[in-house]
Amino acid sequence: MPINLQNISLFPEQPEDFNTGTNQVFSEAWAKKYLQKLAEQDDQVEALNHSGIATEIATTLMQTLRTTSVQAWAKTEALLSQEVIRHQIDAQLIDPWAVTKDAHQIYQTALSAYAQQIPPPKFSTWIARDLGHIRQKYIANDPRVIGFISMQFHYSGQMLLNLTPLAQQPLLSAYFKVIDDHLYMPLQRAYQAAAQHAYDAPPLQAVQQLLPLCSEIAANIVKQVMQLYPDYYCYTGRLDDTNIQISSVRDTEMFQVYLWVCILENNISAVQQELFPLCVMLYPRLKVRWELVRQLIHLLGIEIRSRLEPQQAAYFVPYYESLWAMFSPQLLPDGKL
Repeated sequence: MPINLQNISLFPEQPEDFNTGTNQVFSEAWAKKYLQKLAEQDDQVEALNHSGIATEIATTLMQTLRTTSVQAWAKTEALLSQEVIRHQIDAQLIDPWAVTKDAHQIYQTALSAYAQQIPPPKFSTWIARDLGHIRQKYIANDPRVIGFISMQFHYSGQMLLNLTPLAQQPLLSAYFKVIDDHLYMPLQRAYQAAAQHAYDAPPLQAVQQLLPLCSEIAANIVKQVMQLYPDYYCYTGRLDDTNIQISSVRDTEMFQVYLWVCILENNISAVQQELFPLCVMLYPRLKVRWELVRQLIHLLGIEIRSRLEPQQAAYFVPYYESLWAMFSPQLLPDGKL
């Protein structure tokens, strides 16, 4: 029986308990990033509003959600099951039924937003808190668990996109990117850290200057890496494959957000406790060489220095140098993990 999406009310009139001030400014600035790549699709969005095709696509995809969630978990487990033993992660912290249920509910919400043509920036602000809670729930006892959660959600989104007509995939993928961003990146932690600063605090201003450039910086870095490694293959294919480029840009954005958190919190714990363990667990399984990661970090340093005044870039230096040291070839030689 088709789902009447017009009757689904997943978005309240006003978000409850949503922090105001610096927190809201910071989160809204991140949300606005989703408009950048959709500007040229205004005509397509208008056509969708009149044709009803978005509602039809969403209805069809919702009917596949249960199967998609189960299949995505099977892929996640095949990729990472050995890492539970290898990294001595408590298996009790990873409940496949809870994970697939969370993925099902979040993607149902995303498909409803897409069907109702709620813009991705607005969807981002509405769903951020729910995704933040999901992320916090799974990293509370062991931050490495987020690797399983993020891969489950990522595979779910990829499977749903593969079932979507090609012409509609770019628009729908913008909603799925919101989900990926909030699970892979400590965005809620960044928002909360930003809220502890005065609006005109120099560290916050340095981060805010880079925030709208995050995707541009990531795309530039990935383009340069592809030129440096034209024949590079990872777990799912060539580095220049479209889906791998998207994942590479997201990972490069992730490194930037972790640096922002370090600056705003004035300590390196986010990288030490979350980013580094996550990379050590995931990248060898995805056949991403440490040489490539170090090249990414090197290029990120160049981008930061080129886009900030020296006094602003200085806030990044201690955390960037710590990040660089963690991924040194002495600690992470290729072929050893």
